[in-house]
Amino acid sequence: MKTQHILAAAFVTAGLFATPALALDRKVDIVNKTGYTMTAFYASNVNEESWEEDMLGGDVLRNGETLEADIDDGTGHCVYDFKARFADGDTVVQRKINVCEVGQFTFTP
Repeated sequence: MKTQHILAAAFVTAGLFATPALALDRKVDIVNKTGYTMTAFYASNVNEESWEEDMLGGDVLRNGETLEADIDDGTGHCVYDFKARFADGDTVVQRKINVCEVGQFTFTP
């Protein structure tokens, strides 16, 4: 009987330590330091073949401004590709960004 209580406590303790891994923060500050206005920003997990919706939603991110982006798409993935479009017509793609480990990502020239 005592052994069962110890095993049950071990499983509960293991469950408590495992839980935070499932609730990782996927919020990333996207910083624009390119010298140009960002007109669109996309983040899609690396397993997707197309880009998700524009996270700026019709707004813009001027040079020096920051967007707090919640990158969580509900899949539990941590690794995403980023795509930014700028007012001068340039598009920049950055691949394999781990949003569970990175709190800030800066676009530079």
